[in-house]
Amino acid sequence: MSTMNGKTALVTGGSRGIGAATAVRLAAEGADVAFTYVRDEAAAKEVTARVEALGRRALPLRADAADAGDAAGAVHRAADDLGRLDVLVNNAGIGVLGPLAALTLADVDRVLAVNVRGVFLAARAAAERLPDGGRIITVGSCVTLRAASPGGTLYAMSKSALTGLNRALARELGGRGITANVVHPGPVDTDLNPADGPHAAGQAALTALGRFGTPDEVAAAVAYLAGPEGRYVTGAELSVDGGYAA
Repeated sequence: MSTMNGKTALVTGGSRGIGAATAVRLAAEGADVAFTYVRDEAAAKEVTARVEALGRRALPLRADAADAGDAAGAVHRAADDLGRLDVLVNNAGIGVLGPLAALTLADVDRVLAVNVRGVFLAARAAAERLPDGGRIITVGSCVTLRAASPGGTLYAMSKSALTGLNRALARELGGRGITANVVHPGPVDTDLNPADGPHAAGQAALTALGRFGTPDEVAAAVAYLAGPEGRYVTGAELSVDGGYAA
């Protein structure tokens, strides 16, 4: 696979889970990849090694999407250090779940800062640096299409905001051939939500396929949107959820 030879990408939250799988998949497609992480330096080194083993350049960047300066700054650092920026993957996100009455103002501020403000600021910075034909891909969530259980109001609100942002970005940047799309993962086997966790059976049962997805399956969808075959797809929402919202 070499559909992205000569291209560069930034994946936010790229040290684990879907972000790590996406960084490695884009490198396998031929791209040099920058990715952000907050604390886990060991995980960042592991992703760096996997990208470099594919013969591509890796650029780990310590950055917190909750920090306005970091959210935009990571985009500019990636573009400067890699020499250009062709693809932004907004993957960094957090989830705070619980009853409405238990959610604090600090919870609300933190989730919206990472999941909404950070994505907006990164996309705005990317619009300055992307060439014509660039790509913005944002990782949303299946809960924007189906709220199957209580306790997810704050998380669902934050991820739903991304669908409106995405459509507006597609319209605003379409004249330059820049596409903007959202990928909605369903239950995916990660450290934060393992397929053998205490609530996994119930989540898997809500899908049409009866199983969790893998980070690589989500990364494949991102790679399609980032690659040449995805150039006519914009303003779209692509569900990779095993039929969770069917």
